[in-house]
Amino acid sequence: MSEKKKNLKGKIEVICGSMFSGKTEELIKRINKVAFEKEKFIVFSPKKDLRNPNGKISSHAKNIISSNVVEKSNDIFNLVKDHSVIAIDEGQFFDEGLVDVCNKLANKGHRVIVAGLDMDYKGIPFGPMPNLMACAEEVTKVHAICVETGDQAGYSFRKNINDDLIMVGEKDDYEPLSRGAFMRKMTEKKKNL
Repeated sequence: MSEKKKNLKGKIEVICGSMFSGKTEELIKRINKVAFEKEKFIVFSPKKDLRNPNGKISSHAKNIISSNVVEKSNDIFNLVKDHSVIAIDEGQFFDEGLVDVCNKLANKGHRVIVAGLDMDYKGIPFGPMPNLMACAEEVTKVHAICVETGDQAGYSFRKNINDDLIMVGEKDDYEPLSRGAFMRKMTEKKKNL
């Protein structure tokens, strides 16, 4: 394939949503399709995500795929080589340079797939994800089910009072909530502090 045609194929895809919405599951599904089509791919995850320390990412549905753990977004450039598809999990944990890295890779003809939380535990756009969504050719927002109402959940409510921006956790620490349930619980939490 000529360099000109390869560059036309480059794009950024973002998979976003709350915790427990299936972001990593969707990322793994896309990578499995790429593997089936025998395209060269590479997967990255941030060092800050301590849940998968052994170079693997796993979904809540227990699907697992190997990944390269990197500390900074620029480290991705050193490992990409001739992979046509680059997948990045937990994009919200990367530095703001991730947007530039993804744009440069897409401009060189790579398909870049990034999964991550779009909002933090306060309901505020999280890390580089909002800017990645603005640059992406495709944005897929996945939803969990609200544990309070049964409606679509777009928010990740932190159950404890830890106010660190980054706190890696699971169901004991977070629950998916709809907008109304999230607003009500945040108000209650503020009153109790």
